[in-house]
Amino acid sequence: MTAPQLSGRLYGIGLGPGDPELLTVKAVRLIQAAQVVGYFAKAGRRGNARGIADRWMTGNAEELPLSYPMTTEHAFDSPVYVSILAAFYETAAATIAAHLDAGRNVALLSEGDPLFYGSFMHLFMRLRSRYPVTLVPGVTGMAGCWAAAAEPMTWGDDTLLVMPGTLPLAGLIERLRATDAAVIMKLGRNFGKVRIAVQAAGLLPRAVYVERGTMENQIVMPLAEKMDDNAPYFSLILIPGQGRRP
Repeated sequence: MTAPQLSGRLYGIGLGPGDPELLTVKAVRLIQAAQVVGYFAKAGRRGNARGIADRWMTGNAEELPLSYPMTTEHAFDSPVYVSILAAFYETAAATIAAHLDAGRNVALLSEGDPLFYGSFMHLFMRLRSRYPVTLVPGVTGMAGCWAAAAEPMTWGDDTLLVMPGTLPLAGLIERLRATDAAVIMKLGRNFGKVRIAVQAAGLLPRAVYVERGTMENQIVMPLAEKMDDNAPYFSLILIPGQGRRP
């Protein structure tokens, strides 16, 4: 009687904010041991996740690029975007499932932390009930950015708000006025709106813009000094708290 074949294990690997030296020891070990290494990328490109992991790859694993069918061509809440991305995640999950069914371990790379605004989560929710999963937390992008900016973010009883710049202007202003410290992510084409919100909330003097934090070409500057509306994917705004201090 043939023993049933055991499935492979899915590893959600947090890569940290961009500096390849900010991967954990566990992340490096599992990447190098995996039979398949998957990563998300824009169609036709190698992808940021693969670039971050480059120095830790051994060349022994099968590489599995998962190419987005679109990124910013449509609004994130449009029916077209939702339907196309949902189909993409279903196909990607099926592709990974085929490797797991064959008994191969798959390390799926995730920029920052796998469970924090990451594409990994869409596949995790589709696969978690069918296969064993190990999650490896990573340094979040915001932690990397406030380290790059050397900005203490929360003091004493400060509350910290993390929110996406995709929110409506009124929602951004309302939330900023109600918190002590804030991190605003997902800037891109929302940058101009976010700057208006920060100014309307009276927080412009404290706001810091960080682009590609922890990477070689990082930019850190007061938000008030940034004159253009260009903000890449790897950028965010920090608003440090001013709470109770010894």
